[in-house]
Amino acid sequence: MSEMITADLVDLDLSAQTKEAAARALAERMVAKGRVTDLDGFLADVAAREAQMPTGLDGGIGIPHCRSEHVTEPTLAFGRSAAGIDFGAPDGPADLIFLIAAPAGADDAHLTILSSLARQLMNAEFTSALRGVDDAAAAAALIRGDETPAAGTSENSAAEPNAAASAGTAAEGTAPAPGATVEDGSAPTPGAADTDGAPNDNDARPFRVVAVTSCPTGIAHTYMAAESLEKAGREAGIDIVVETQGSAGFTRLDPAVIAAADGVIFAHDVPVRDKDRFAGKPTVDVGVKAGINRPAALLAEVRGKSERGEVTAASAAAAPVERGGESGEGYGTKLRKWLMSGVSYMVPFVAAGGLLIALGFAIGGYKINKAPSVMDHFLWTQADSWGALFFQIGVVSFGFLVPVLAGYIAYGMADRPGLVPGFVGGAISLTINAGFLGGLAAGLIAGGVVIGIQKVKIPAALRGIMPVVVIPLISAAIVGFLMFVVIGKPIASAQKGMTDWLNGLTGTNAVLLGALLGLMMCFDLGGPVNKVAYTFATAGIAVASPSDSAMKIMAAVMAAGMVPPLAMALATTVRGKLFSQTERENGKAAWVLGASFITEGAIPFAAADPLRVIPSAMAGGAVTGALSMTFGATLRAPHGGIFVVPLIGNPLLYLIAIAAGVCVSTALVVVLKGMRKQSPDSVAKEAAEAPIPAKTDSKQPVAA
Repeated sequence: MSEMITADLVDLDLSAQTKEAAARALAERMVAKGRVTDLDGFLADVAAREAQMPTGLDGGIGIPHCRSEHVTEPTLAFGRSAAGIDFGAPDGPADLIFLIAAPAGADDAHLTILSSLARQLMNAEFTSALRGVDDAAAAAALIRGDETPAAGTSENSAAEPNAAASAGTAAEGTAPAPGATVEDGSAPTPGAADTDGAPNDNDARPFRVVAVTSCPTGIAHTYMAAESLEKAGREAGIDIVVETQGSAGFTRLDPAVIAAADGVIFAHDVPVRDKDRFAGKPTVDVGVKAGINRPAALLAEVRGKSERGEVTAASAAAAPVERGGESGEGYGTKLRKWLMSGVSYMVPFVAAGGLLIALGFAIGGYKINKAPSVMDHFLWTQADSWGALFFQIGVVSFGFLVPVLAGYIAYGMADRPGLVPGFVGGAISLTINAGFLGGLAAGLIAGGVVIGIQKVKIPAALRGIMPVVVIPLISAAIVGFLMFVVIGKPIASAQKGMTDWLNGLTGTNAVLLGALLGLMMCFDLGGPVNKVAYTFATAGIAVASPSDSAMKIMAAVMAAGMVPPLAMALATTVRGKLFSQTERENGKAAWVLGASFITEGAIPFAAADPLRVIPSAMAGGAVTGALSMTFGATLRAPHGGIFVVPLIGNPLLYLIAIAAGVCVSTALVVVLKGMRKQSPDSVAKEAAEAPIPAKTDSKQPVAA
């Protein structure tokens, strides 16, 4: 923190009477040091952050902070007020004010340092020392960590008012207290010594809690809440491990630690990432300030919920992954997660657009796709107008599929900076008729380009504009060039060649074609192979008078696509013990998703057990596709599942074909899963009963 604060950025006699005046006085020092380029612009950003949530904390602390494009490098200014300044804390005015200024593009190293400061603010000895220091240079050195505060530095240290203060992280060479996290985020060994050296004998197996903390800027409150919860856990004899989802990124908790936890605390003001990891546990969900101000009450509340058996369920149609690619994973695993990130965000567009298109066909007939725009012709009392309206809304929704797929693949690789080039590349893919294959390539290229740009050393003066100007500009230009000039045409040719190859099979062997399409629909459950088969089918009926063979192909494709989620739903019903609790919850949603022709409803099952689920789904899909072609079932709508049965030719035989495929897939997955030695529930039970694993290093040995 040596470059972040100096004596010139310290005011031990801050005379401001309001939080606005205090922020201005400290910001003027930053301007004088060249750390802020536009005083009024920066103060506007500080005020905007303050409007989101007051930055006053119990114990006389105010931490106004923000990210701003007017900041050239991460900077900290400190002021001490004798009269106190109201920053909105419940216990009164603040006498210690820390103004934190972070560039819009601050790097992870600087953000890690700022998060370390946030944790120090919860240390009673640290704040007491700042109240007693009488020299600006000494105060700056104390904040930088050049000087270590001693207990009793100030005469009022014993009466430190911060009720939520915590002892900081374990000192080098000492054992961490029970419940504290070591440097790598792993949990300590249960029964490790308390700070006084005595073993924790409250219980042979301490109550275990995992927590997630996050705040809008991810700089201060995120880490303060974590420190406060950890201290309260130590005092209560509770093992607690906290995942801080801050601006410097986050490391996901070990699944074994989550499985062994007795309860979960979410202290957050922004959405928790990968929230469904914690489903099935007693959960307390509050704002981040509650984690700072009343951690003991939150721990007591989650313990009470655990005793009463109150648990949370996984959300319906839970996305298999938010972002993917953790350190230490193989490239194949990362690639799968990146692709599934794009698919998971694309699914709602498929569902909404497909059902609206199907509804349009059901109301207005198969020629509704030729209706004029409802902007020019819409009659409230005419059914055809409503059919055209639903159809045209659905078409617009479908137009987002490839850009969303590409955008969120790039997001999975490079976080938010990947969105712009990903969406641009996906839109170009549609423009040049490269389709879903082009979207996949565009997303991967966009993510790679952004990662490459982020590795370039950038002057401090430019960091503030990197995420909003430089990265979007350069990455979008590079991706656009590659898609338009280099790889777009070959990908479009490959997509056309695959479609032409499928067309060549038409009329030669309908049953073989149906089985092949069924295999493709179930191979990657909504991925590129699935979409090639689906695009082939929809292209055939997207004419004024579709042929009978085209409508048979569409029927076979939709029937096969319904099989995987319906089969997984049935399997979780008839042999639930073979599936985890989360999978059983997903199985309930899979009934609706399968009936609606949303093949992606089976992705959570395939992601957890691909070697058993995917072959089973493919076998059932092939049976259904072949039977549908054999029965001569036809379909005029490109989507809709059971909701478009009135548009299906030979509907009874069509439903029999689907039922046969579902039964085949269900039987296979039950047999394959039954061959395992242990069920998911038994594994989870063993994990819950086993001690939380501990990791040690030379700096922080775990006490025996």
